[in-house]
Amino acid sequence: MDISLNWLGDYVNLPSDIKTFCDAMTMTGTKVEGYNVLGSDIENVIVGKIMSTEPHPDSDHLIICQVDVGKEEKLQIVTGAQNIKAGDVVPVCIDGAKLPGGKTIKNGKLRGVLSQGMLCSLGELGLTVNDFPYAIEDGIFVLQEECSLGDDIKDVCKINDTVVEFELTFNRPDCLSYIGIAREAAATFGEKVKLPNPKVLECACGEKASDYIKVNVLNTTLCPRYTARVVKNVKIGPSPLWLRAKLRAAGIRPINNIVDIPIS
Repeated sequence: MDISLNWLGDYVNLPSDIKTFCDAMTMTGTKVEGYNVLGSDIENVIVGKIMSTEPHPDSDHLIICQVDVGKEEKLQIVTGAQNIKAGDVVPVCIDGAKLPGGKTIKNGKLRGVLSQGMLCSLGELGLTVNDFPYAIEDGIFVLQEECSLGDDIKDVCKINDTVVEFELTFNRPDCLSYIGIAREAAATFGEKVKLPNPKVLECACGEKASDYIKVNVLNTTLCPRYTARVVKNVKIGPSPLWLRAKLRAAGIRPINNIVDIPIS
């Protein structure tokens, strides 16, 4: 079972050192098989804004971009992507950047023109359109998130997380949830579990659920209580980034707000 420590931290205070966490959880009976630091293979990829574009003088498909990354001097980057324009905010690999798969980006020349880095696609960051539904699969990742020039792309895309793999035995069904693991961690480190306290906002229009639906419990022994609530005017769309990031870290593919919301 994969557990995101960012998500688990919503329910219990955790030690900052990952090895301390894993060793202590294993010693108290919740065996840790291993852990993976997300984003550890991405370095020196920051947010930039394309200020201008012009055709490459010696190519019919390359474009020369002037990119502002929040520093005094703008970067000149040559790209073959056709989905960008001036004003777009994009992930920029600066000189020495590293990407998943061991790829390193260096300054160089493309058809005789200096290119001081590279503009990134979703795939080059290890992401998919399920993580960012507004992006395109083939082309540069044009950001729509709130961010500033020079921000680390791992912070902007929320891929700074550590995922711990627990090897749970059949006699520990109580640990097959984040709350269950949070209780184990709380007992291990002498902390208190911070259970969520959801708030339900009632409709101000005066309508009642009973106007639309009625629940009859036919066997109160087998089902002591059953409740229902009516939700209206729901617009189906992508889940917010914080929820998509949690699901991605836990190994679950985000679908949309209706499918994903029970998990949140």
